Amino acid sequence: MFRTFTRVGTRAGAASLALFAPAVALAQDAVPAAADAVVATVDKGDTAWMMVATVLVMAMIVPGLALFYGGLVRTKNMLSVLTQIIAVASLAMIIWVTYGYTMAFGDGGNAFISGFGKAFLSGVTADSTVATFTDGVEIPEYVFIAFQMTFAAITVSLVVGGLVERLKFSALMIFAAVWLTIVYFPVAHMVWAGNGLLFNWEPAALDFAGGTVVHINAGVSALVGAMLLGPRLGYKKDVMAPHSLVMTLIGTGLLWVGWFGFNAGSALEANGSAGLALINTFVATASGVLFWMLTERALGHKGSLLGACSGAIAGLVAVTPAAGNAGPFGAIVLGAAAAVICALFVVSVKPRLKLDDSLDAFGIHGIGGIVGSIGTAFTYAQIAGDDYDLGAQLLTQVIAVAIVIVWAAAGSFIAFTIARLATGLRVSEEVEREGLDLGEHGERAYNY
Repeated sequence: MFRTFTRVGTRAGAASLALFAPAVALAQDAVPAAADAVVATVDKGDTAWMMVATVLVMAMIVPGLALFYGGLVRTKNMLSVLTQIIAVASLAMIIWVTYGYTMAFGDGGNAFISGFGKAFLSGVTADSTVATFTDGVEIPEYVFIAFQMTFAAITVSLVVGGLVERLKFSALMIFAAVWLTIVYFPVAHMVWAGNGLLFNWEPAALDFAGGTVVHINAGVSALVGAMLLGPRLGYKKDVMAPHSLVMTLIGTGLLWVGWFGFNAGSALEANGSAGLALINTFVATASGVLFWMLTERALGHKGSLLGACSGAIAGLVAVTPAAGNAGPFGAIVLGAAAAVICALFVVSVKPRLKLDDSLDAFGIHGIGGIVGSIGTAFTYAQIAGDDYDLGAQLLTQVIAVAIVIVWAAAGSFIAFTIARLATGLRVSEEVEREGLDLGEHGERAYNY
């Protein structure tokens, strides 16, 4: 069981059920410790691991997600996807250090956001530290800020998957700035901060590395955007096959490797919890690959590379909230369940709808996140104590999922509406037919 502490107060029991409750403990302000108290120190091994984990998550975005999404669109739109991903991720990073970090994890605040005392990283120095889940073990605050920054960057980048091949670049950037402010930062605070709404629920919501904060958040937001944009020209009439499944496989591999930083890094330490998250990230993903392909066969289709890549992502998404809250066989079950349910939606249900969720951001991240977040209540029973109340935890998980769905949907509608009023959401018919590479960016991904 983890135990997280803050300088303001302590929440020892429920803190084991959420991930990012640590508050900042400034070294220069430390109170002299009593003789029997644990003296906080920065662990160099944990710090080194967290720096590596941060870089791994960055690799998930550029080039991982960029190539994964880019390979799935038509040739004329490949460069536009790469541009959207690198630009929106970069915007998220600047906003994060400006006011995002203080809104999510700053001092004080309420159940929905922290205070603004750390705007522009005010008061943060090379000596500032953040508590981990072990008494007396800390990591530099800058490392924690950077690690969390990559989460914000990849979450808003995931939304792009539901909007490609028709969304204006300017509209995406305006949407991202508003969405991060009113959706991502508050949700991250509610789930992971010590005084957050869902962190303080009884029992607290289980989300080890972002099932609600990242995947449900992004998937639902992409769904809202796809509904407001409408389908692409020629949807269900023209061939819109991926132009390069080779690129998609490369992106899948980079995402899988980077996800070890995403999940195992969420332990904040190089310890057994990180090791559990590590092996769960292996086996849940492998399970997702196999069960998506099996589902394809059961539905009368051939097992495909696209299905294998989609299954890998579904498994990764589902195990994210359970990475440190499940045993390996629980993770395998989660990966299989998510793959089957997501495959049924993408292959059988989605074609019957008028919804053009271009790259299945909702179909995989939204639905997979819901499966994983609710399923975590069951897998946690493997490692919880004898007093674990499955019914109470399951109810909490369902409530957390519902709150995030409603918050993301409402906030995304507001963000897309602001973008529509500012620039319009959709490119012209001429640009859409020509391709966004030339129409929006004046370049081509391939010169032949």
